[in-house]
Amino acid sequence: MSKYPWFNFDQVDFVAADTHFSHTRISELAERPFSTIDEMNAELIRQWNQAVSPTDVVLHLGDVALGPIESIGLTAQLHGRRFLVPGNHDRVSPATQSRKAIERFAPLYEAAGWTILPEVIEGTRHGYRILASHYPYKGDSQESDRHTSHRPRWDDGIPLLHGHTHARDHGPNGHQFHVGVDVDAHAYAPIPFTIIDEWVRGLPDVEPWLDVAVREARQLVADLDATETSKSDAMFYTMGYNELRVALEELLGALDSSHPDSRPNTAKA
Repeated sequence: MSKYPWFNFDQVDFVAADTHFSHTRISELAERPFSTIDEMNAELIRQWNQAVSPTDVVLHLGDVALGPIESIGLTAQLHGRRFLVPGNHDRVSPATQSRKAIERFAPLYEAAGWTILPEVIEGTRHGYRILASHYPYKGDSQESDRHTSHRPRWDDGIPLLHGHTHARDHGPNGHQFHVGVDVDAHAYAPIPFTIIDEWVRGLPDVEPWLDVAVREARQLVADLDATETSKSDAMFYTMGYNELRVALEELLGALDSSHPDSRPNTAKA
């Protein structure tokens, strides 16, 4: 059963996070090799447009820019159809901004070509269930985890794409994949989603959603069939019914995901 707004990951060609356009201290904090903001901005735009064509779809997982609000206008130069899952430094972030501020700044992001999505989105990619958020399940660039109420729920085995940590030494880490541009292997550019596809397929405990849903539904039916009903009361039947309903919702959701044209995209601003 989907717990977050639904997003069609099959449409995405590239994914990125934490560009931090015009952030005066990001080169110091994230050890970027730039001596000026203008140099950094120019290189980020160059790397992006070298990788992404005007017709590609890019999913950005937050912290686009951190500087004067006018700096978001720089991102209009970026190629592609661009979706934004807000991070804590974005002026459209529910984690750090008031509703009034979001209403004020959202038109500036939209004018620069961004479609603003919720803080956590869920969907499927080639049949595999995926979550995406600025935040990881656990981890931060500081000592303790911040914005915990705005993060995805606990790690229950669903692959999660995220930014936020600015870790340079890894992209994949368990069920999490850090897509920030500061990862050494990413070279300050969005990464092709085909890299994510390969990672997801290689996770030993992750299966296509439909396979999981069918197996769980069959197991639940088998458990109900094997239960002694002569001593059962109304509570047992109610519990069994509720469990079966959840399993069937999971199965129907997985079936819908295998036919994406039949399911609406609910991850809207």
